[in-house]
Amino acid sequence: MDYEKLVMDHKSKACVISVDHHANGSYDNIRIVAANKALSDDAETVFHRAYVPDSPYYYYLPQDKNFEDFLYRSACLGEPLHTYIHVAPMGLWVNMFFLPLDSDKEGTGFCLYACDVSPVPDSKQQASLSANTATGALDISIKLGSANKDNYVQVFDEVIETIRQECGAEHSGIILYNSDADEYTKFCGASAPSASLPSADIYDAACLHDLAAGFDETIHGSSCVIIKDENDMKWLESVNPDLFSFLGKYSAKSVLIFPLKHKDKKLGYLWSLNFNTEEVVRIKEVLELSTYFISSEISNFLLMKQLEYMSMVDMLTGCKNRNAMNNAINDIVDGKVQHSDPYAVIFADLNSLKQINDNQGHNAGDKLLRKASALLTQVFFDCEVYRAGGDEFMMIADGLSEDDIKARLAEISRCPDIHFAFGYCFVGGGEDIRKALRTADERMYSDKLRYYEEHPEKKYR
Repeated sequence: MDYEKLVMDHKSKACVISVDHHANGSYDNIRIVAANKALSDDAETVFHRAYVPDSPYYYYLPQDKNFEDFLYRSACLGEPLHTYIHVAPMGLWVNMFFLPLDSDKEGTGFCLYACDVSPVPDSKQQASLSANTATGALDISIKLGSANKDNYVQVFDEVIETIRQECGAEHSGIILYNSDADEYTKFCGASAPSASLPSADIYDAACLHDLAAGFDETIHGSSCVIIKDENDMKWLESVNPDLFSFLGKYSAKSVLIFPLKHKDKKLGYLWSLNFNTEEVVRIKEVLELSTYFISSEISNFLLMKQLEYMSMVDMLTGCKNRNAMNNAINDIVDGKVQHSDPYAVIFADLNSLKQINDNQGHNAGDKLLRKASALLTQVFFDCEVYRAGGDEFMMIADGLSEDDIKARLAEISRCPDIHFAFGYCFVGGGEDIRKALRTADERMYSDKLRYYEEHPEKKYR
């Protein structure tokens, strides 16, 4: 067959590729037999290598295990294939076609490979995927679309169960990565009723970090890792012995891992264990499309959590801020939160902060505020500590007696370089917490006046 003539009329990047295959189901020696001008010109631009017929494919195309699997399926198993994928490391969307060709060479198969590349997604190409693929991805996307700040956990539990069922897997889960702490945590997971894999062991912190830390190297710039048979297992043993040992420990026969990224930021991974390997092409297509939207939704979730944290936490001291304090009080007033009867509210005002700011500068004042808040948090370890504003803090003490509170305030007062004025009031018998807050505040200011009467040199406030 004249392979050069076959590819020359293609406007897209196109080539004929040969794959040697063996009786045990393995394959190797993947070569580009003929290439059109669009592909050979691209190879020179990207790989800085002039095209020479019958050369290893990775001279002119990115080396990728999943790509090789598609070439084998098309060239050797006779499967016509189409996929539209997002190649996150390159920031590109690639529309791929694989068409099997007749072969007159024993032990070697041939296929026509053609592709179009774009930096932006094409909704028409996404819609051109098979009905099964589109239905699976659409089901996941619809569930994601219903997520809001109040139901995120529930929605993602439903999404991961849908993914598990799509994969026919024993277990599917999403692992998140915190780059600041270099920490991996379980975000959500779903197991089949008959699953033999112990999910508690899988998501043990030490085990999870050891596993997930090697995922990037295993994926190696591809869109995913798919381990489906003994040949893949041998490959996995050579590139990630830890994951190979883990799968062997739990008698897991297959695994797929998809990286989750948003705007080049690593968010984590989606993985499935013991999935339906007979449906590997469809599963790959569903998840390649779905993880693009999952990553976007998780990024929004993390941003929302960060904004929520910033809106509720005082950035200087790390205590809850006034906004959080007001919300807590409103929840008590509205009956959304119940405390023991009685409970106490405590105000603490840091003495001499203005003197420190005036004489030593605001950096020294900020340092004092951080030390003061750390002391309150340490002593009132079982209470929420709020920075009400400026040099003023508030605690809600649930389950502490008056003797307990006095003992803790005395402990704080023994600190030689931090001086508070305190006021507290117990709430019980259905009383309004706002009345107790006013009483505690008044008592705190009385205590503060006594302090400055005893230490006039400290300069008030």
